[in-house]
Amino acid sequence: MSALRVSDVMSNHIAPVRCGTPLTEVVKALLENHISGLPVVDANRHLLGFVSEQDCIHALLVSSYHCEGDPIVDDVMFREPLTISPGTAIVDLAQMLGAGKPKVYPVVENGKLIGIVTRTAVLVELARAGCGVEFSKRSGADD
Repeated sequence: MSALRVSDVMSNHIAPVRCGTPLTEVVKALLENHISGLPVVDANRHLLGFVSEQDCIHALLVSSYHCEGDPIVDDVMFREPLTISPGTAIVDLAQMLGAGKPKVYPVVENGKLIGIVTRTAVLVELARAGCGVEFSKRSGADD
């Protein structure tokens, strides 16, 4: 278990969000990918921020109440997200997780986004190692 790294369990098939994306498109991506948050990147995949379901709920509630139209991700994203490197041990990441901590971490290498790792992916790996429980590959992507 101690040899298992973030790069072994991260997802890199979920497309990040680009600045300027309407929030309704962000919500669609969150729902289609069954994930609670997405990184926001520039054209070169440099991480600019992170947007969560919670950010979207609040912004859409306010914009619909005031009939302000569709906000964009830039209006609501968190601009200083916590990140993790691909070489971080899963055991170390698991110890960092806790109440109030992100459920999804952008995985960054050389300043560029290379994937995401979720609490669910960490939980799946801990259950496999500790209990010998087998899960489908899809189990690690949801959160």
